[in-house]
Amino acid sequence: MTRVGLAVHRTFHAVRHSRNFRLFFAGQAVSVTGTWVQYVAASWLVLRLTGSGVALGVVTALTFAPILLFGAWAGVLADRHDKRRILLGTQIGFAVLALALWALVATGVVELWMVYALSFLQGVVTAIDNPARQSFFVEMVGSEHLTNAVSLNSAVMTGTRIVGPALAGLLIAGAGLDVCFLVNGISYLAVIAGLLAMRTEDLHRTAAPSDGSGLRAGLRYVSETPALRTPLVVMAIVFTFSFNFAVLMPLMAEDVFGGDAGTFGALLAFMGIGSLVGALGMARGARPNPRRLMAAAMAMGGVTVLAALMPTLRAELVVLVVLGLASIVFMITGNTILQLTSRPEMRGRVMALYSVVFLGGTPIGAPLAGWTAETLGPRWSLTIGGLIAVAVGLAGLWAVRKGAAEPLEEPAPLAVAA
Repeated sequence: MTRVGLAVHRTFHAVRHSRNFRLFFAGQAVSVTGTWVQYVAASWLVLRLTGSGVALGVVTALTFAPILLFGAWAGVLADRHDKRRILLGTQIGFAVLALALWALVATGVVELWMVYALSFLQGVVTAIDNPARQSFFVEMVGSEHLTNAVSLNSAVMTGTRIVGPALAGLLIAGAGLDVCFLVNGISYLAVIAGLLAMRTEDLHRTAAPSDGSGLRAGLRYVSETPALRTPLVVMAIVFTFSFNFAVLMPLMAEDVFGGDAGTFGALLAFMGIGSLVGALGMARGARPNPRRLMAAAMAMGGVTVLAALMPTLRAELVVLVVLGLASIVFMITGNTILQLTSRPEMRGRVMALYSVVFLGGTPIGAPLAGWTAETLGPRWSLTIGGLIAVAVGLAGLWAVRKGAAEPLEEPAPLAVAA
């Protein structure tokens, strides 16, 4: 095997190893492209209706508020029930909501309150979907290939950020906003088909908790496990105050660089290039550790401040490539630390808490970022978020060195379904 062939084999070995993961991987590639198309279109729709950064923050907050409110309980659902069936239900729910928004925009009756309502319902579905999906990776590939599978999934999530926003810009200019929502609704069929085609006998299923333990047991488990607690605290602060790109990038495109939907799509696309490179690099990387997580937080914060200072759009695009790389390394490292450290019967609840800190902090951080951007300007809002990430990364590194986070242990063996 050539050196290039060996590198490709190492990078994509989870896809080669598991037919079920191949189906999921392919479906995600189609569906997440549609999700990015809708994301750009929805942001531009809100700006057209209101011209307000605060309104963008409210939409983002409503989308993720259900995760903050209900996400932890969804982890109990994921631990107790068939994750594949849960995911089938959530993909159908996402498709229905996308098609509803398409109908409202296409008929010209859409109003801001309708966008708010659909955003909240999308958040409810996301709250159920996220812990089931995150903990489903290990059932598809087993613990040996988990880091690679999570990294490849992140590569899909970020690689489609290059294609999706560019496609959205073309669709908005050529066919209108409504077509973007139709494209997203149809794209969910790819994931649904993949889930239906899976061989359930090949899944590495874990038994449901036999003691009937619920959310309280999961919270106690995390609070008593420093190797889980410390990364979760760091991620909670960084995701809440430093990951508000959904609010700030449209404002950077319009207010700072005087652009349009195409400019917004370009900002996301270049950030996606960096994220794709970072995700593929992580797919070949070694076992994650807390120190890498803290270093990634500091790097991401520093590059965010740099992005806030760039004087031209061309310079901004270059810096966003690096920001995308640093941010995806932070996300993948945190995700895999939690999955590999968790006991199998607790994994759904732990990943539900990850979802809460990853997305559930957005209802707090997004309106604050929008308000700061309107009051001080988008550049200042980016700078503040970046400085917070640097400070939290330093504090987390100090905690790790003081022994607040235990070294990772080998995960317990998984029960293979008969």
